[in-house]
Amino acid sequence: MEQEYPQSFHVATINDRRGTHIALFHAHYPLIAFVGDHLYVYRTEFLAPPAWATTLGRFGFLVLTATELLSPLEKTDTSALSQAEWRQIRHWKPATLGAALFNSWD
Repeated sequence: MEQEYPQSFHVATINDRRGTHIALFHAHYPLIAFVGDHLYVYRTEFLAPPAWATTLGRFGFLVLTATELLSPLEKTDTSALSQAEWRQIRHWKPATLGAALFNSWD
């Protein structure tokens, strides 16, 4: 896995019998998202997790669905966010939950 500054996530490429899967592991929270390609910024490129990804829950991870990640940020419970996080959101204006969680903000 690798994390490039200022990305908020690590990237892992996982191969199985059905092909290659690219997983984003949040750098600070046990959250995982799946995408189709290695990109520097993710906004709407989130995919449904493969069926086997549910087993990651046994290790304390929360595997997010594409529906959750693509939900509008304004319809998401953001009450736990700090003032610093809100400043970043106001500056970068992410449209979706996934774009806010898996970002490359400095």
